Amino acid sequence: MSKTIKILSIDGGGIRGIIPALILAEIEQRTGKPICQMFDLIAGTSTGGILALGLTRPDDTGQPAYRAEDLVRLYKTEGPVIFSRSVWHRIRAMGSIVEEKYPADGIESVLDRYFGTTRLKDALTEVLVPSYEIERRVPFFFKSRYAKEKPEYDFPMKTVARATSAAPTYFEPVQIITDDGLDYYALIDGGVFANNPALCAYAEAIRMFPGAEDFVLVSLGTGELTRPLPYEEVKGWGLFRWAQPILNVVFDGVSDTIDYQLQQLLPDRNGQKRYYRFQTRLDEGNDDLDDASNTNLRVLQLLAETLIQGQSREIDRLCERLTALKL
Repeated sequence: MSKTIKILSIDGGGIRGIIPALILAEIEQRTGKPICQMFDLIAGTSTGGILALGLTRPDDTGQPAYRAEDLVRLYKTEGPVIFSRSVWHRIRAMGSIVEEKYPADGIESVLDRYFGTTRLKDALTEVLVPSYEIERRVPFFFKSRYAKEKPEYDFPMKTVARATSAAPTYFEPVQIITDDGLDYYALIDGGVFANNPALCAYAEAIRMFPGAEDFVLVSLGTGELTRPLPYEEVKGWGLFRWAQPILNVVFDGVSDTIDYQLQQLLPDRNGQKRYYRFQTRLDEGNDDLDDASNTNLRVLQLLAETLIQGQSREIDRLCERLTALKL
């Protein structure tokens, strides 16, 4: 029986992931339903991958272990843990010139506490999480459906979350070994090619649900960059000065490009929206991926709340659509 397939996609953006987390918490509050029960496929890159996995992790009873509000608290309480480093590491890293900016033990301890031993195959709805394989130089997609079909690709959720968020210059790459011990992958942040994974998710959904009547795609951004890079300042930059700013430029450019493409691929049909994009401009606060200060988190929360208020009617229409379409 054909049906409309519902897809959720969440951009990468480091600590700015609190923005989509707050939007998702609002959707859960308005519908009274957990996110994983309203979508057939959830995709997320980097911080968005952590959200996708967190929203689909089951507890011991088979119900969602976390609601979106729980993951909002993750950013507030664990952000400073993830983006922290000792004085010795600061000296050794030399501004991320000779070593990654942050040691891995902070993020790995947080992911271990939030995901424990839960594996990808256990996800409560289908999940797609991009990463990039640096030895083979190819995109790598963690898929819950693969994890169910091929046990050797059934990785722990905490490992998947660590791989998709291994942003170059911020965290060291991750090496993971398949359960059969016959293969391994060296992985970095999926944002280097799919910071906005919405088009990847749409392509995956077409393949997964060949008999679908239609698709509704909800895409959540982590804030659009507005901080200028003045020509007179940038023209003299070399490799080291560009090392971290270039990541933000690439991530933002990729996200905007995917947004344009999906507007063309999923136009309104019969008066119904098929593509929703919720994004805010980072006119205030810090657009850095790693500013987990209380001041910046408050500004990011205010930006999310302003977006929710300004697009409240659109969110209401989306919630009506999500609850009207049965999984």
